[in-house]
Amino acid sequence: MKIYRYEAFTDKAGMGNPAGVVFECDDITEEEMQKTAGEIGFNETVFLLASKTADIKMRYFTPGHEMNLCGHATIAGVYALFEKENKEIKTVETLSGIINVNMEIGNNGKTFIRMKQLPAQFEEFRGDKAKLAEALGIREDGIEEKFPVIYGSTGIWTLLVPVKNLDTFLKMKPDNKKFPEILTEKPKASVHPFCLETYNENADMHGRHFSSPFSETVEDPVTGTASGVMGAYYIKFIKPSDEENIAIEQGHEIGKDGIVYVNVKKKDGNLGIEIKGEAVYAGEIFL
Repeated sequence: MKIYRYEAFTDKAGMGNPAGVVFECDDITEEEMQKTAGEIGFNETVFLLASKTADIKMRYFTPGHEMNLCGHATIAGVYALFEKENKEIKTVETLSGIINVNMEIGNNGKTFIRMKQLPAQFEEFRGDKAKLAEALGIREDGIEEKFPVIYGSTGIWTLLVPVKNLDTFLKMKPDNKKFPEILTEKPKASVHPFCLETYNENADMHGRHFSSPFSETVEDPVTGTASGVMGAYYIKFIKPSDEENIAIEQGHEIGKDGIVYVNVKKKDGNLGIEIKGEAVYAGEIFL
């Protein structure tokens, strides 16, 4: 089996978030997909299949289980189809539903993939903040009290944790195995600390993303779905408005920095989310 490696949310191979992309998977079983994802070891590998309802169907697997949706793997898969097969994808069938995507070529010649996500949802976190801080390897007073610790989703649930200072992110040593007992409402959710201080002067927010232990990974370098819901959090809790375009940086602490551009718009009582990012081919893997 040939697996293409793409890096998402960057234009530099070796940076951003790696995803395995596997073409023509209609004859591959679910068990084979899971085994392949485990052998590759990336946070997500995307398998491309024919769809009766969209331009392509994508299935996403971590080394431990299947995901309903994955932002960076979608960006990688759409870009790979354009680069390798000259296919311009507009709709993608996922377990979260059909999502719209499109390609944008800027004046500088850079190619971006835009991806709509599901309307943002939030649910209360009733867990122990002291235990949450301990599981992240930080002090409880490092959590920002002005904003809520809350579950958020644009297709995948994560716990959004506001942090006071950028320096705190360097101290984080997550104990992922403790997450399920702390996230009692959603024990399979990931944990996504963030703050308003950034390394890049053009970024609005900084984040890290720690995986659920069920994924059998520890950290996701640059996350599309979590960045999308961070954008919704921004206009709901931090800077209330009807629409914002924000840039979210991630991955600096592990030498895999990348950037996600998020558009958030209020419409009919919902917070609509669209993310945008680059991708780059980074080689092939043979199993």
